[in-house]
Amino acid sequence: MQVIKYYQSENQEHWREEIGKGDWSAAELLHDWLEEGKLKQICGEATEVYLLTDGDKLVSFATLAPQDEIDAPELSPWIGFVYTFPAYRGHRNAGKLITHICDILKSAGTEKVYISTDEIGLYEKYGFTFWQTMANREGKPTRVYVRNFD
Repeated sequence: MQVIKYYQSENQEHWREEIGKGDWSAAELLHDWLEEGKLKQICGEATEVYLLTDGDKLVSFATLAPQDEIDAPELSPWIGFVYTFPAYRGHRNAGKLITHICDILKSAGTEKVYISTDEIGLYEKYGFTFWQTMANREGKPTRVYVRNFD
């Protein structure tokens, strides 16, 4: 398995279509934003999509972005759109991607990273702690987790 960056990939169309095959509404949203060129407009120019691949198959994906679904510019960066395809679940593949992203952030001197989710018990395995409940851009409550890099 290999981690690649969507925006540096020579085959963005293939990876975008693979993202769109996800059985999660946010996968469809991410696909659409990539296709329409809106992701960086919405989440920030520094946004990257990380892909855990198995040959030409997409295993997991996640974004690293200055902003996510919480309208709080003072909180940054965010890991978002974390997804693993059903055939690859149960092997901590999302965790491999999260660890990869966190290693990049730590080496860059980033102090912390945030995740907005309704999941409980998933991100704690990867060093995140519940911080607080906040309203997302639609006004719905979501749990915000933070991971500090010491």
